[in-house]
This record gives sequence, structure tokens and C-alpha cells, in this order.
Amino acid sequence: MKITKFPQSCLLIETKGKRILIDPGILKYKEEYFDIWNNVDIILITHKHPDHCNAEVLKKLNKNITIYSTREVQNANEDLNINIIKEKDVFQMGDITIEVVHAIHGYQPLLKGKEINENVGYIVDDGENRLYTTSDTICFQNDYKADILCIPVTGHGLTMSAFESALYSKEVEAKLTIPIHMDNPAFPPDFDYIKAMFEKYEVKYKILENDETIEI
Repeated sequence: MKITKFPQSCLLIETKGKRILIDPGILKYKEEYFDIWNNVDIILITHKHPDHCNAEVLKKLNKNITIYSTREVQNANEDLNINIIKEKDVFQMGDITIEVVHAIHGYQPLLKGKEINENVGYIVDDGENRLYTTSDTICFQNDYKADILCIPVTGHGLTMSAFESALYSKEVEAKLTIPIHMDNPAFPPDFDYIKAMFEKYEVKYKILENDETIEI
């Protein structure tokens, strides 16, 4: 499984001959991304916020690329042709199983008028590795398990902070945790705190630069 990190929460997962793009958003978007994003098999979107759903770019992509997301995302982007999914759905793409899982987007007053009522995470299982990307979520109890966890760490009431993320990673039993959702200048990451929390709870993690690729 090959993982490429793009800005904010965007990931490209390449495995079993398939290319899966998750949460292509507007933050720090570069024109050079278009050809990469236009050469994937499917796109998974967790929720409607534009840092996870760059609707203007998505409208220009190859129409053979299937976009999966929630009814709320479709309602917010009527020009997009979205395959509607919901929590607990499971679907196959060749040898890959994709599970749609629970997520709870946090709230604080700056979000008034932009609340998220339907939010999901995704677990991508290729039979060798399970990659779980949580979406923007606060901590919640669950029994999800994954080898690779991609999780926000910036807090501010909207997502988990590094403290909750480290504990969450332990519960998920992740062998590798990749922090995401760190490119919004309004909510900058505290790298010293991230390092302190992940090391305190003995979580193996790797902070990827934008456009960096690793292979698991």
C-alpha cells in the first residue's frame, strides 16, 4: 500500500492496482495536483467543508471517476454526481473493501451556519493493511481496528487534539499513525505538543510533508 499526503486531509491510496483519493480540498491546492487527481479510480469525501471537498476542481475531473460521499455533500454540491453512502455501508472495489464508519464533527461558535450534520470516516482494507482515515472528528468510543490511522490533531473543539489522537490510536491498535488536517492557518498545529503526546503514549507516528509518499 502506497500513501501520498496532499494538503490538509487529502490522501492518495494506491494498492492492488487501484488509486483511491480521499478528501481533495481547497487548502494549498496546486494546479499540478489536477493531473494526479484526474487519474484515480474513485474519490471518497468525508463531509461538505471545502477543505475536504474542492467542488470546483471535482467538477472538472474525468466523469468516469466515481465519487462517494454523503447526502449532505450532494445537497451542498448539486453539480457533482455523487454515489450516496452512509455510515455502516461496505462496498468492494476489486480486492479492496471500503467500510464507511462513524465520525462526529466537533462544534464551536465560529462554525455557526457551517455545521456538519452528516460526517463519515473510511477504512480501506486491501487484505494486507487496513487504513482508517477518521475525518474531522472528536473522540468517541468504538471497536474499529486498523494498521494505519490517519487522524487530525489540531483540536480547537472541531477535531481531536494530539492528546485524544494518541489515545485513540492506542485503542485502534494502529501500527502507524499519520497526523493530518494541519494546513488551516486559523488552527495551526503545535508540533512540540504532538510529539510529546505521541511519545508519551508510545504511539509510532510519522508526520508526512505535503506531496510526500510512503509505502507500507
